[in-house]
Amino acid sequence: PYKSGHVISKAEDLNLPMVHHPAFYGCFDWHSAVHGHWSLIYLMKSFPELDRYEEAQNMILSNINAKNIETELAYFSMNKYTKSFERTYGWAWLLKLSEELYTWEDPFAQNLYRTLEPLNNYISQAYQDYLPKLVYPIRVGEHSNTAFGLSFAWDYAQTVGDTALMSSLKNAALRFYKNDADCPIEWEPSGYDFLSPCLQEIDIIRKVMDNESFTNWLHAFYPELISGQAALKPGKVIDRSDGKLVHLDGLNFSRAWCLYPLGIGKANQIANAHMDFSLQNIKDGDYSGEHWLASFALYAYKMKIDSNETE
Repeated sequence: PYKSGHVISKAEDLNLPMVHHPAFYGCFDWHSAVHGHWSLIYLMKSFPELDRYEEAQNMILSNINAKNIETELAYFSMNKYTKSFERTYGWAWLLKLSEELYTWEDPFAQNLYRTLEPLNNYISQAYQDYLPKLVYPIRVGEHSNTAFGLSFAWDYAQTVGDTALMSSLKNAALRFYKNDADCPIEWEPSGYDFLSPCLQEIDIIRKVMDNESFTNWLHAFYPELISGQAALKPGKVIDRSDGKLVHLDGLNFSRAWCLYPLGIGKANQIANAHMDFSLQNIKDGDYSGEHWLASFALYAYKMKIDSNETE
């Protein structure tokens, strides 16, 4: 199955996903194909003795090559509507993939990073063009959540030294969130959430503020997290064959990856409870969750490992 985010302006715009997206087509949607590649790269990078390593390497090379990336890039100017394709959720995952490649000192990864650079550069500029026009942040628990898009893009920009993008992201984050207080986290989750609006906001502000400013901000925004009185419970899923309802498993993983870096109060304990609740469900036999939950679980695992290493 494939869910297209494609807007047709003329008859010739209509085509199969693999024609428009020869690098990132083999999943339910474009962004899932992108973070599926991130997952594979992360596993290969972390576990070089991985079974079928060479097969995975060849598959990635057949997808991410100069010709395919040229086609992917051309899609954004196919018509006046495609420039906003996957804004900003898919953009953020593409930059996360590129960040993972950039930090892997292996010729295979470095060549892939260079191949992706034209797409990285386009998305970087697209962020910079878009954010000043966004008057209000989007505070939902699904793909269009602004804080998530800012946070992953910040990681990339900081890692590769894209200072223009960093400036744009920081300005937007502070404009949107610096005066926020008393986040209504008791209203979470909504029925289709796979991101926590409150915790995603904490995640980006943690990155763009210095430690003292962030601590003061967090005291006003979510004081229970600092005092150890936060009582977040994992989101529950009754029907994992429903593509929307299964989002709550993803919420549990994304909450965890926001909590692990904090190292305060009961943040780690809450994160572990969320991970444990949904980890058994990343392979439940239904494609509704299987096509994306592994990436979320892996990223939460990565943040747990990275946070332990920096303590």
